[in-house]
Amino acid sequence: MEEEEALPVEAEAEAGIPGGSGTVSRARKLLFRRMLVGIKDGRFFLGSFYCIDKQGNIILQDAVEYRSTRQSSPSPMEQRCLGLILIPSSCRTSCHVDSSLHEHFSLLSLHPAPPS
Repeated sequence: MEEEEALPVEAEAEAGIPGGSGTVSRARKLLFRRMLVGIKDGRFFLGSFYCIDKQGNIILQDAVEYRSTRQSSPSPMEQRCLGLILIPSSCRTSCHVDSSLHEHFSLLSLHPAPPS
């Protein structure tokens, strides 16, 4: 079985990997932005978006893990620094990017409705 290597989005575009230039350009806009990713077991990871592969697995750099602790704890969330992590697409439940409302519409290729 052949292993696929996850390349940073910039490298994918330069290497000519198919996937549509629109998809690559949208992914490029996300590079190094702060991203919050939730997974099925309730944990969240906050880090800088580094790359995504064909299967939708996301790599975050400088990532911090946040998870709920017991109610008796003084802090409701526990955190730990992880560094570079891969989040499988099969585990992901949510994904949020730090950006303005205008940037959200641009990244999603949506346009706000005209004023009525």
